[in-house]
Amino acid sequence: MTINPAEFVRDTIMRGLATIITFIFAVSGNAQDWQPEKLPDGQPNITGMWNNVGATATPVEMPDEFEGRIPSADELAEFISRRDEARKGNVWDGFENSQGVGAYGNYWFDWYWSDAVADAPALVVDPPNGRIPAYTANAQEAIRLNVVEEHDSAANVESGDRCLSRGVFGMMMPTAYNNGKLILQSPGYVMIHSEMIHNARIIPIDAGDHVDENIKLWEGDARGRWEGNTLIIESSNFKYVRNIRAPGRGNPPQHEGRKMIETFTVEDENTLRYTLTVDDPLTYEAPWTVAFPYLKDDEYKQYEYACHEGNYAMETRLSGARVVERGITETGNR
Repeated sequence: MTINPAEFVRDTIMRGLATIITFIFAVSGNAQDWQPEKLPDGQPNITGMWNNVGATATPVEMPDEFEGRIPSADELAEFISRRDEARKGNVWDGFENSQGVGAYGNYWFDWYWSDAVADAPALVVDPPNGRIPAYTANAQEAIRLNVVEEHDSAANVESGDRCLSRGVFGMMMPTAYNNGKLILQSPGYVMIHSEMIHNARIIPIDAGDHVDENIKLWEGDARGRWEGNTLIIESSNFKYVRNIRAPGRGNPPQHEGRKMIETFTVEDENTLRYTLTVDDPLTYEAPWTVAFPYLKDDEYKQYEYACHEGNYAMETRLSGARVVERGITETGNR
């Protein structure tokens, strides 16, 4: 019997997603008692502004205190509240009391003005231990080179810092600010617009095969389909990028063989349950999945994200590296 590797990987991921989706419906109470409005082409209507800022207090990986067990609802609420209060109370207190150069004031961050959602003890839901699988030796070496060679050339800098692409992870995962996602639908398409780098992902629905395998894209080639009230997006044809944003430790590479499957399940008129599964065997030793809610947020406004125009960091970090190379003592003068 001959096994098609691509079909094997896809079937493995889909079996895992089926388990996750079953669990989601089991814990979401009346999710199946409510039905969304349907658009003329039959798509459930998810058009609008959605925000995942409530998930920013949830750690990516399972905390040690919950290892091997499922916390109670009270434990989870207390844990998330504790994390949320700690970050909001962590204010700048001068250089003499700092271990670094500081960052933005807390009022710049979405989470400072929002309530955390006690949804889960970790964003990673598969593997069951709630931990991102280990990096391959290939990925570990790439991460090392990213640190050592990052400022040798602009081409080595993380792709989001270059204003090129934050990748699917950087676009869809909870982050410090600009967490609102605008979803628009037209017959046969879903568009997801992120404020960061004013990036729009256009997903054809029931559009058949992916583009030719020789075409490689920053966020891959996406194909969507609806199964009931769940939008499933499968992406392949990823461009190789050595330094691109990702959860976990460092920025591991994105390889051309990467596969991603995302689901958006309409739980009620104000909630989309999102999952993202990645399979990149040259980067991770096993596939893994995150899950968290997007909540409807009609008050959120997206603004122009003038990334290239305001990207002074690229000039200063590269020029600083050239100063270090020449052994010039920093004086503050140019």
